[in-house]
Amino acid sequence: MFKRIAVMMLATLGLNALAADDGKVKTLLKQADEYRLALDSGRVETEVRSFKAGALDKTRLYAVYLKPGHRSLVLFRTASERGQKMLMLGDDYWLMMPSSQRPLRITPMQKLLGEASTGDIATMTWGEDYDGTVSGEETIDGVPCLKLDLTGQRKGVSYPRIVLYLSKKDRHPVQAELYVASDKLAKLARFTLGTVEGRKQVTVMTLIDHLQKERSTEVHYLSRSDKTLSDDYFNPAFLVRADLPQ
Repeated sequence: MFKRIAVMMLATLGLNALAADDGKVKTLLKQADEYRLALDSGRVETEVRSFKAGALDKTRLYAVYLKPGHRSLVLFRTASERGQKMLMLGDDYWLMMPSSQRPLRITPMQKLLGEASTGDIATMTWGEDYDGTVSGEETIDGVPCLKLDLTGQRKGVSYPRIVLYLSKKDRHPVQAELYVASDKLAKLARFTLGTVEGRKQVTVMTLIDHLQKERSTEVHYLSRSDKTLSDDYFNPAFLVRADLPQ
């Protein structure tokens, strides 16, 4: 009898610990997201730079419009790509080419430039898409970090699993290991902080290929504004016919 009660008490304590850990992770991710994107909707001017063996290879410009409900619209602004548009609606991604009147279905892993995929550009938060546990502590580049093991909660996430390292001091993202569906490590993301309008924000995300470490890609967030577009533009049928500001 006492043994059964002891087992039940341990099970209850275990469930309570899991629930507390779940709440803790959600809070940590929300705090980390504040460094990546401090607005629910708006426009982020983005520059992607691809490097080979440390030398700059190519550069591309994008304007990313964000809306609540997992909605993102990416406008390609470099002259060679001008007129192309990429739309994310929840788990669905479409690419619109200026020469076609039909939106093309793509995946979040569709490459844009170097190691940067459509999902890397269109998605800037973790809190709504991931859950997991705090699996330990580790020091990354001299920064004491909490180690989070995260699992995607939607089928449309770019990486089904992420091992994320957040600064213990202020919860800013330091590094992330990004895993594909086969649970193989695809690339490493490192985050650089800068000061934007008086507050600390991620200004650069560096993506490093796990197998080809001489290749890296920097995603620079040049500016953030609350400028947005009407809901009409977040419809693939409307978007293929629409003229948009560049």
